[in-house]
Amino acid sequence: MTKTHQQLIWKRFRNHQLAFYASIVLLILCMLALAAGWIEALLGVSHDMADLSLINSPAGWPHLMGTNELGQDVFTRLLFGGRISLTVGVLSALTSALIGALIGLLAGFYGGVLDSVLMRFTDAMLSIPVLPLMIVFSAIDLKMIFGSESMMDGNWASVLKLILIIVFFGWMTVARLARAAAMQLKTLEFVTAARSLGATDIRLLWVHILPNSLAPIIVAATLEVGGNILYEASLSFLGLGIQPPVSSWGNMLNSAMDYMKTDPSLAFWPGFFILITVACFNFFGDGMRDALDPHRVMKH
Repeated sequence: MTKTHQQLIWKRFRNHQLAFYASIVLLILCMLALAAGWIEALLGVSHDMADLSLINSPAGWPHLMGTNELGQDVFTRLLFGGRISLTVGVLSALTSALIGALIGLLAGFYGGVLDSVLMRFTDAMLSIPVLPLMIVFSAIDLKMIFGSESMMDGNWASVLKLILIIVFFGWMTVARLARAAAMQLKTLEFVTAARSLGATDIRLLWVHILPNSLAPIIVAATLEVGGNILYEASLSFLGLGIQPPVSSWGNMLNSAMDYMKTDPSLAFWPGFFILITVACFNFFGDGMRDALDPHRVMKH
């Protein structure tokens, strides 16, 4: 029986054992993050309310990983922090992929002056040191730009600002991949035939070129998620990313620095979750790359 394209992709991915098991771990992490509120209610603890009588309590019931320097439950803070860190990583990767795909497809499809301008700007963005500039941008108070009564006010302002900063520096790789795919596809017979039948440029890009360019874009976006989580952790660790009372793995590491000698577990658990999540996203991206590679030879 002839296998469909989707079945072949699944078989390739399933044969990549590291990617397959990494996807299971990521699914579990996402489910735990989504169920954080329910788990908190079940345990009868609080991730954000301080309780000075429980400062640095050891692991036990109901505090499965103990409490921090404010008496907050570490386990549920990890779950809520994971929700924020995963949201930042995934949303920034998706937005970067959309922007990069748009720029790359336009540059590759139209060529000429537009291609030269867009790609020179892309090359310039790729040549700059990302993390130092992220640190500079993180220090900017966006309330001065958008106003104190805007969406940039409140606890979630630091989350939105961090996503915008990561997106600003994260679209270039996808743009180059999308450009290469568009330059190759626009010369193929099915695109030429569609053009001869009167298809507009928008239809050619949306119906014929974009769907056939998705494989490298999906792989690049998947691999970006892990890097974006590291950017969030790095900036939050420096006190420039997600700001309390919103918890993330990065600012949990920042808070734990003063207690490395007295209670190293406060730093171990967020660091461990960052390590596992980033590694799993990288393995998952490798598996997606192998599964979506049209030149891969299947061994039966």
